[in-house]
Amino acid sequence: MKRDRDALADYTAAALKASGVVLRAYSSSFGLASRLFDDGVRRQVDSVYALVRVADEIVDGVASAAGLSPDDSRRQLDGFEQETEHALATGYSTNLVIHAYADTARRTGIGTDLTRPFFASMRADLEQVEHTEESFTRYVYGSAEVVGLMCLRCFLYGHPIAAEERARLERGARHLGAAFQKINFLRDLAEDFTSLGRSYFPGVSPANFDEAHKIRLLADIDHDLHESRAVLRGLPGSSRLAVALAQELFAELAERIRVTPAPDLISARISVPTHVKLRIAAAVLTGRRGLESAGPGPAPVAAQ
Repeated sequence: MKRDRDALADYTAAALKASGVVLRAYSSSFGLASRLFDDGVRRQVDSVYALVRVADEIVDGVASAAGLSPDDSRRQLDGFEQETEHALATGYSTNLVIHAYADTARRTGIGTDLTRPFFASMRADLEQVEHTEESFTRYVYGSAEVVGLMCLRCFLYGHPIAAEERARLERGARHLGAAFQKINFLRDLAEDFTSLGRSYFPGVSPANFDEAHKIRLLADIDHDLHESRAVLRGLPGSSRLAVALAQELFAELAERIRVTPAPDLISARISVPTHVKLRIAAAVLTGRRGLESAGPGPAPVAAQ
């Protein structure tokens, strides 16, 4: 029996390492920020990122590029969700990414209340090319806000807090997840439309996108970033700096989008150069950016 336990521990360690490889292969910004997590938190966050990334790739063209039909892609996504739920129940999967996620989820209390909305949003990418205000809100919750909540459960693992404070941190986590998603949507507006045939923002497409649209969308993102920044100091020290850096990297991306003329956003994908990312990281580490403005305060009114 001891040998079996050791074998499972070795397998889980390998699975967690594999998830870390996925994160660093796909995300330079969050990959940089993740280095500031304590080791235990980083491994858990890696596992969350890897699961949602692999699911996202099923619906964002990788399966199609491999020759799968839309129906085949849907079956792959359904099977991925089913295997995830099975692993949540049993603590084991032959899929390393799912196994690592299940180990983290079972430890931190992540359940199907968060995975099912996530997979519903992924499934929407196979079925829906335009969104209403209602479907957009539902999509952002499932694709991004629940991921923020998953990560928050990793941050709070081993750190009991009062219910009121937990609720405040959950609101901040949802806003941060939403901000990240909306910034990505805005940056990838043309690519989503031309390559995937999708238009996420209701009533917005490359054909009608203008400065007024850009300003309105950025105002909404500013509100999300403000709300998430307000709770940063409430996070445990094992995750606070990493989350602050991730927020500042995406805030920098939003600022670069802000100063880019709307027509240019249709033809160019805005990014933050590596040397700027490193400068922002240094500023966060020395307290010159990120946490210095964190804390409670009046929130700006989100654009309607």
